[in-house]
Amino acid sequence: MELSGQMILFARVVQEGSFSAAARQLDHTPSAISRQIGLLEDQLGVRLLTRSGRGITMTDEGRRFYQNCQTVAHEVSQAHRLIEEFSDHAKGVLKVVSTTAFGKSQVLPILADFIAQNPDVSVSLRLTDGPIDLSSGEADVAIRFSEQVGGQSSISRKLADNKRILVAAPSYLDKHGVPQTLQDLRGHNCLKLSTVSDWNDWIPPGAKVPFDANSADGVYHAAKAGLGVARLSTYLVNADLADGSLRRVLPDYTQESSRIMLLFADKRNLSPKVRVFIDFMADLFGSTPPWERAGDTGPAVE
Repeated sequence: MELSGQMILFARVVQEGSFSAAARQLDHTPSAISRQIGLLEDQLGVRLLTRSGRGITMTDEGRRFYQNCQTVAHEVSQAHRLIEEFSDHAKGVLKVVSTTAFGKSQVLPILADFIAQNPDVSVSLRLTDGPIDLSSGEADVAIRFSEQVGGQSSISRKLADNKRILVAAPSYLDKHGVPQTLQDLRGHNCLKLSTVSDWNDWIPPGAKVPFDANSADGVYHAAKAGLGVARLSTYLVNADLADGSLRRVLPDYTQESSRIMLLFADKRNLSPKVRVFIDFMADLFGSTPPWERAGDTGPAVE
């Protein structure tokens, strides 16, 4: 047995408290383990363990050496897990980061199907509209809008076009009237998204902004509560337009320059859990995203 294997074996003996307990864990005989520890001691030229009828105790040299052995055992264990990730079978924890509104409305509802298709994969989902760094290992996959992607050293794949339209609650429009032009918005409450400045280019100078939020999810709920007019993605509002809880205003206005992107660190040597998630999302979205398959964006108001 090589030195590294003997060091791992020594760490296991200490952790289990006896040769017999370690032998049961490793499916070896106590005598075989004792022999390997003896060879290790001979190679090092020091006694690591004191044997007695009451068990084993570490010598001073053994205690110092044990710290190194723990490190080796941990590194080898990490290496085994890494190799397992390169196998053809998808397994392990998949770390996904998504913008908050998209994660809540589009990712969470489809995770049950993904996990059912990949039972050895568990998903750790983090919802945030803040910056992320895939190179740091904080996520395996990220879902972001094209406005958030600039400057990142990652691979991107388009999931869908992100169309944004203007909406408001019926209660707000009944009270304040319906704007007919973008300039009419100067006389209306405009709800602002504070995360990216370009997301507010629809608001004319001088318009009243009584509310802002750092997530489209916050702006969405504010619009439904009747606080004002908001520009929101169709993936978020199509169902509300269909049931009448929101109404579309200025029906000729659509912002279509944005894209919903799937980001990952490197397209080479992707682990199976990442590959199956990318394929799953690509198949799900296809050429027409799910929120557009049910119909149009509902009736406009004039």
